[in-house]
Formats: sequence, structure tokens, C-alpha cells
Amino acid sequence: MSSSSGIKDLRPLALGELVDRSALFWRAHLKPLFFLCLGFELVNYIFSKGFMLMLERSNGLMNQTQEQLQAQTSGDPMGVLLEAGLLLLAATGLMIVLVWSYWIATLVIARYVVPIQLGQPTRPADGLRRGLSRLGSLTGAYLLSLLWGLGINLLLVLPGGILSALGVLLATSSSGAGAQMVAIPLAVGGIGLAGVGTLGALLWYFLRFSLLGPVFAMEELSALGTFRRSGALLSGRIAPGFLGRVKVRAMILLTAVSGIIIAVSFVFSLPSWIVRAAYGHLTNPAAAATHPIPQALLVPVELLQVLGQSIFTPLALVFSAMFYLDMRVRREGLDLERRLDTLPPAT
Repeated sequence: MSSSSGIKDLRPLALGELVDRSALFWRAHLKPLFFLCLGFELVNYIFSKGFMLMLERSNGLMNQTQEQLQAQTSGDPMGVLLEAGLLLLAATGLMIVLVWSYWIATLVIARYVVPIQLGQPTRPADGLRRGLSRLGSLTGAYLLSLLWGLGINLLLVLPGGILSALGVLLATSSSGAGAQMVAIPLAVGGIGLAGVGTLGALLWYFLRFSLLGPVFAMEELSALGTFRRSGALLSGRIAPGFLGRVKVRAMILLTAVSGIIIAVSFVFSLPSWIVRAAYGHLTNPAAAATHPIPQALLVPVELLQVLGQSIFTPLALVFSAMFYLDMRVRREGLDLERRLDTLPPAT
């Protein structure tokens, strides 16, 4: 099978075939995919690096030793709580921007992948132009997805929050040893359950909106229309049995591809971890204030990680485009439609 195969290979694919075709396409088009993703990765790195440097200079929790932090906690607990809240708010804002950049990259890559699979000529610049033209609608749909994800997160975190609240209430209302023995496991278990709920909500979010970028890349729909369309493509089933459910199928495939990306990213991040370990930042986070890592040493190893991500992240984005194409083939007979369009006229 040709890696740039077009309409002659457009058909429903099995789970292994989807991963295999995505890997073949990624390998055959590595250079344009690398340069497309490199731009996004560099922008994300510059933004994140500037953000962290700003926090280190402005947030007291980022530039204090452990002794200073303990003294401030005992002397001004409300001040520490306020700075921690601001730090959490800033980190959330950074994450929102990075995920927004991820969806834009998904749109750009899908605009390059899908036309080639349909046998149409395309260039990497076409994806960038498409991304710019759909930027406003994509941002609107992204904001809708954040609200949707926030609701799911609150729903999944609620049981753990209730357990933690019960544990805290029991610990503060009773001073008996028996009550404390019950309150502590309740509070700790509730925090753990809330953490599992947050992780589940995060996985659900990326699964539910995994086709948002490809739909924007290939279809002329509004923000709300794309939001609904991406959900419709991932709903229901395409075959009998448990594995016939689209969400189960997508979850298995996304887990497999994400596992590959995470493993490779970890390899490229090893130099950064080694440098941080050499300066004692892994075993003692407070050492960042007393023994900061020179940026002349830290930036090159971080850029190495950026290069590694630019090489292998496109594999996940290519897979998202392939999965979108496979859903349209299975649900709408896109392969038959395209073949009918290419038949010569009857004499």
C-alpha cells in the first residue's frame, strides 16, 4: 500500500489498519508534518517559557526557600493561600491556551492529510490558510467545549468532594479518637476519588472532541454546527458487540497512539530531567530558589524536547484525521460516493 494512497484505498479500516495507515502516512510525509508541527511547538514553548519566567519573578511561592515558605505560612497563611490560588489560576490559563493551540494544529494537519487520502492535490500551506480562515469559529467551538468539559468535570469530581467534605466536617465537629480515625480516611479517599474523577473528565474531553479539528478542516459548518457534528460522528455504534461502539473504538485507538507519543516524548525529555536532577530540583523543589539552573544550560535541552515532539506529535494528529475519514466512510459511504464521482460518463 502506498503511503500517500488516495481514493483507491478508501474503505472501512480495522483497528490495526487505522494505526498502520497513520504510521505509514506519517513516515512518508515526515518532513512537511515536522515543519507544520514545529511552528506550533516553538510558539507553545516560547509562550510557556515566558510564562514560567514571569511567575518566578512575580509569585512569591516560586522563588522562596523551604524555610521562608514555612515562615510565611505560619505568619501569613491567607497570603500564601492567595498566591497559591493565583498560581493555580495562571496555570489553568496557560493550559487553556496550549489546548487551543493543539486544536488549531489538529485542524491544520487534517487539512493536509484528508485531501491526500481522497486523491486530491494539496500543500502544507493549504492547512495553514484553512486554520487562519476558521480561527474564529474554532475558538467559539473551543469555548463551548470548555464549558461542556467543565460540567463533566464537576459531575465526576462531585462524589469525591462530598466524601472529603464529610471527612473535614467530622474531623472539626468531633475530637474523639474514633471520629478522627474515620474522618482521615474519608478525607483522603475523597481527595483520591476527586483526582480520579478529574483524570476521567480530562480523558473524556479529548475523546469527545477528538474530531473537532478534522470537521473544521473539511466541512463548512458554524462553531455550533461543528460542535454537534463532531459529537454525532463519535456517537452510537458501527458494529455489533462492545467493540462496535464508536467511543470504545476511539478510546482504544487513542490510548494506543497516545501511549506511543508519551513513551517517545519521555525519551526526548530525559536530558531535561537529568539536568534538573543534577541541580537537586527533583528531590527538593525548593532548591529552585537557592540553586537555579542556568538558562544557557536549560534552554538547549528543552529545545531538544521540542524537536522530539515536533517529530512524533504529528502521528497523533494524522491518526485523528484518519479516524475522521474512517467514520465518514462507515457512516456515510464516503468511499462509494467518491468512486461514483470519479466514474467516467456513460456513452
